[in-house]
Amino acid sequence: MKLLLINPNTSTSMTQAIAKGARLVAAAGTEIVPVQPSFGPLSIEGHYDEAFAAAGVAEQVKLSSSLNPSAVVIACFGDPGLEAAREATRAPVLGIAEAAFHAASMISTGFSVVTTMTRTCIIAERLVQRYGFEHQCRGVHGTDIPVLALEETGTHIADQIEDTARQALSRDRSSAIVLGCAGMTGLCNTLTQRLGVPVIDGVAVAVKFAETLAYLGLGTSKHGDYAEPLPKVYTGWAAPLGWPGA
Repeated sequence: MKLLLINPNTSTSMTQAIAKGARLVAAAGTEIVPVQPSFGPLSIEGHYDEAFAAAGVAEQVKLSSSLNPSAVVIACFGDPGLEAAREATRAPVLGIAEAAFHAASMISTGFSVVTTMTRTCIIAERLVQRYGFEHQCRGVHGTDIPVLALEETGTHIADQIEDTARQALSRDRSSAIVLGCAGMTGLCNTLTQRLGVPVIDGVAVAVKFAETLAYLGLGTSKHGDYAEPLPKVYTGWAAPLGWPGA
């Protein structure tokens, strides 16, 4: 099984770190193929960043079609480009936020999200509403840790996330924590041990859910709005990304 793992930002070091986390949980027969856009922001910390990241996700799904991946995982908590990616491939496509919300709802009656910048909390809150988890998600909390700072060594990052998570568990009366950034994947086990509650890493659960869907032969339906994009000419820098047949 070949799993395409898309980091929607352009930080190569973060792509490698996310791929490392994915390989730790992937089945023995799963090949993790990490990619990132050829353009866009080094980190995604707002709506403007996310607009370019979504285009980058679509780019990578199209360019990777020759690999014929069994499944695709979008490794950013905003799930940028998810719908476009599902149009562009028959493989199942999972965003890590959607996967994490489902996993958390299966093992707790209420969960809290702990993410990076407070300004991005609204993005997660809108995803909660879009995916229908308003009754299970009891709060989204920012740490104001810049995304790229998650690559720093030392314990201060984990300590800061732990402190926010403890406040969230108490304030929200929740019983699980969802990590709101793919860059937090390497901290999941540490935070689980410290907090004593389930801590959900969206990268890990998205990989396992994607493997299961692919194993069951369940791909993206091409009936309706997830049908292939209409053949169309694109112009400017996006010219290579137009759908063939126009």
